Amino acid sequence: MGRNALRIDTERGRLLTARRYDESDVRIRPGKSSRPRTKTRPEHNDAEAGMVVSVDRGRWGCVLGGDPARPVVTMRARELGRTPIVVGDEVGIVGDLSGKVDTLARIVRVAERRTVLRRTADDTDPFERVVVANADRLLIVAALADPPPRTGFVERALVAAYVGGLEPVLCLTKSDLAAPEEFTAAFADLDVPVVLAGQSEDLTELTAMLTNSVTALIGHSGVGKSTLVNRLVPDAYRATGVVSGVGKGRHTSTQSVALPLPGGGWVVDTPGIRSFGLAHISPENVVAAFSDLADTIENCPRGCTHLGPPADPECALDALTGDAGRRVAAVRLLLEAVRTNEAW
Repeated sequence: MGRNALRIDTERGRLLTARRYDESDVRIRPGKSSRPRTKTRPEHNDAEAGMVVSVDRGRWGCVLGGDPARPVVTMRARELGRTPIVVGDEVGIVGDLSGKVDTLARIVRVAERRTVLRRTADDTDPFERVVVANADRLLIVAALADPPPRTGFVERALVAAYVGGLEPVLCLTKSDLAAPEEFTAAFADLDVPVVLAGQSEDLTELTAMLTNSVTALIGHSGVGKSTLVNRLVPDAYRATGVVSGVGKGRHTSTQSVALPLPGGGWVVDTPGIRSFGLAHISPENVVAAFSDLADTIENCPRGCTHLGPPADPECALDALTGDAGRRVAAVRLLLEAVRTNEAW
C-alpha cells in the first residue's frame, strides 16, 4: 500500500470514529450558581455600628461610631439584596475598618429607621424616595426675597416633616431684604419655630438648636442654603471629602451628604429641591401628626378628607374651638396645598 493510500485510510478511520459520537457524549461544566449553599446566613455579631454620611454609585461613605474621624468606604453585602440605604441610616459594618485608601468594608445590617424624610417625584408618582433617615429635625430654608418666599413649598415640607416624625423649623434667609412677620403669620398656629439666618444675623441660637442632633436641610435653589451650610460648618466642602471618602469626595447638587458640626451633631445638606411630591401622603397621615386632632377624626364619617365644608359637612374637626380650632384651620391649609398641588 502506497504512502498516500495509507494516509487516506487513516483519515477515513478518524472520520468514522468521530461519527460515532453525538451531543449526549459531550460533558458541559455547569455554570456557577448564585444560590447560597446554605440558608443559614452569618449573624455578624462582630459588626461595628456606623452611620451613612454619603452615597455615590454603589458605594456608601460611613463613619464608625458616629465619629467623623473614623471614616470608611463600604459596599452593600450580598445578603442585603436591594435593601435601600440612604444618608442617616444606622448600619452594621464588617471587613476592613481601617479606612485606608482603596479599602472597602461591607454593610451587613440596616437598623430600623426612627424617622424618614420622604418625597415622590410628583403627586402622581407612587414611588417613594427616602431623602434622609433618622434625622431629628427638618430645617426648611426659605428666602424672604430674591426669590420671593413660596408658602406652598413650606406647607409641603411641613407635611413631610410631620408625617415622617421630624421636628420642623422654618429658617429664613435674606432677612435684610424683607421683614419676616407677614410670611411667618401663615404658620403661627402650627407652633413652628422660626429662626432668622440672614448674612447679618448671628447664628448662635440656630447653632445651639442643631448641636448634638441630626438635622436635614431642604430648600429651593438660590435661597442661600449653601451659604448657610458653610457658615454652620466652616470649610464644608473640604469636610465633605474627608467624611465621605466616596469617589473623589466631591459634593454636587445631586447628592445628599452629612457634615459634622464643630460642636457635635450633623447637618445633612440635600440637593436643591425642584419638586416635592407627596403622593404617599393621605389626609389621615397629616392630621394624625397632631395629638390634639388625632382622636377627634375617629368620629369623622368614612371617606372624610378633613377639609371641612362644603367638601366635608360632617367633619368632626369643625366642633373644635380655641387653640385647637385655630390649629385645625392651619392644618387644613396644609391639606389643601397637598390636594391642589398648587404651584410652589
